[in-house]
Amino acid sequence: MFTLAGCGESPAPVPPAPVVSMAAFGGTDRGWLEINIAMDEQLLPLLDLVPRDSALAGVSAQVRTFTEAELAELRRLGAEAGLPAENQHKGMPMPGMVAPSTVASASALRGEKFDELLRSCLRAHLEQSRKLAESEQAAGLEPRTTALAARISETRRTALSAL
Repeated sequence: MFTLAGCGESPAPVPPAPVVSMAAFGGTDRGWLEINIAMDEQLLPLLDLVPRDSALAGVSAQVRTFTEAELAELRRLGAEAGLPAENQHKGMPMPGMVAPSTVASASALRGEKFDELLRSCLRAHLEQSRKLAESEQAAGLEPRTTALAARISETRRTALSAL
């Protein structure tokens, strides 16, 4: 430790930066985090379009609430796992992924036609998300990630039954 002449006090010791062990995250954990971040990020613009008078307004609000909470946790775990800040899966066509073109189409729909598209997108998203969560539970290594997958699997079952 160094002291500066004339300052009268020694500087306070600087605590070491926390060490993040990326080794705790396996390939399945990392892939699952990346895919779920992309899926959740691309679902939110569709949920932004849900009118209050939609037959699916209640379930959409429920999905938005758990999606936003999970997304924060997914991003935090992704940072700890050393994932790049830019999502590598954003915009990729995949099962359950809401494409920007779908959001554009949905923005032009009203009433029953909008609800029909929304129901289809929600069902596909929730089912794929549940399947991916079950795979993470079976093959993931990082305990917080597999615990999040278990919670996600359960929220998807509940939301699917509400659809």
